Amino acid sequence: MLQQDPETPITIVMSSEILFKKKKRSSSSMSPGPAFSFVKALKAANAKIKMRYPETEELFKVVLIHDNPDLTNRIINDYNLEDIITPLLVREEDLIGELQRNNTHVYLSAPSELKVPDVIKAGIAAAVMDTPEKITDVLEMLETPLRVVFDGDAVLFSDESERAYTERGLEGYLKNEREKVNVPMPKGPFKDFLEALGRLQKKFKEKDCPVRTYLVTSRDAGNAGYRALNTLKTWGLEINEAYFLGGSPKGPVLKTICPHIFFDDQIRHVQGAMKEGVVACHVKYQ
Repeated sequence: MLQQDPETPITIVMSSEILFKKKKRSSSSMSPGPAFSFVKALKAANAKIKMRYPETEELFKVVLIHDNPDLTNRIINDYNLEDIITPLLVREEDLIGELQRNNTHVYLSAPSELKVPDVIKAGIAAAVMDTPEKITDVLEMLETPLRVVFDGDAVLFSDESERAYTERGLEGYLKNEREKVNVPMPKGPFKDFLEALGRLQKKFKEKDCPVRTYLVTSRDAGNAGYRALNTLKTWGLEINEAYFLGGSPKGPVLKTICPHIFFDDQIRHVQGAMKEGVVACHVKYQ
């Protein structure tokens, strides 16, 4: 289990394949990948945190899994990321153990890797990050807070309600949410990550906070939406903004938010986000 300590780093472990990509005509030259703007935003958030709390250890830390130490170290230095990235050589069979030893909050995988479901089963938040055809340029917006968007079911919450929909259809799902409207849902894989972000947010006034969180869910604003908010309240967690779309596409809302990263368990919502240039991550809950 993730050990919660208010003065330890918020650790994101990721594959080097999503941070840097090989240029087509060169085996040694690399260009920014889909995770690059997210890491730059984490670095910018760290700078703001350290201005307010110079001695704090509660900063974002990126652990980069790679297979080429010389190339990786050179690229990290070239992009001035040595103050936030820690390189790590890991064999595939040792991955989960290393994630646990590094007190990992989130593991981000390349599409070619197959370990995400196993990592989630081990109790660590994990998702696959792919590359939109054209990524919305958020690097020039680094003076704004780090913006993290979560789906609800099978991301922040368990898949209990999704299973009710699969097994009993829409009417069965609505009946389930109506009967359990005041019953908090079990935690999902990303609940601990939201909790870590929330602890950090409490150190700041909202207007000065370097992090902003969002819930963008297909739930409607009736019993289903109330149950989501009630669950967060029961956990003692807050979200800056919540959007209840009632099954409508998420892409337009995400385009307005312009997040640095978005997590969803439904591939159609991930693909819809990517069409809007949003860096989206597929949470393979099952």
